[in-house]
Amino acid sequence: MLFGLSSCQGDETISGYSATGVTWVLESLNGVAFTASANLTFPGEGEIAGKAPCNAYFGAQTAPYPWFALEDFGSTKMACADMDQESAYFTALAAMTIAEVAGSTLILTNDDGGEMVFKGD
Repeated sequence: MLFGLSSCQGDETISGYSATGVTWVLESLNGVAFTASANLTFPGEGEIAGKAPCNAYFGAQTAPYPWFALEDFGSTKMACADMDQESAYFTALAAMTIAEVAGSTLILTNDDGGEMVFKGD
């Protein structure tokens, strides 16, 4: 019975399992080093925000951990030399369905074999 009570308290999204104030920097996308700069944060319960290679972005992530589902996504609309990398980042992020936080590493995956590995700072 205690388990049932404790599971209803607190933030059950990934933001509740990620250390507060951590910026997660993308290291690799689908097993290949990501050469552009991209990061994500969980600024509040059910929130996601970050900086892709060209634009800042924001959205909601309300699925309970370990599930991951990007919702209500939006971004600024600036162009830059890394637009191909940005497109790959946003496409991959939207396709991720499972999150795993292990120390200073965040891994997002999906059933199709997609993988994004982030390191926390």
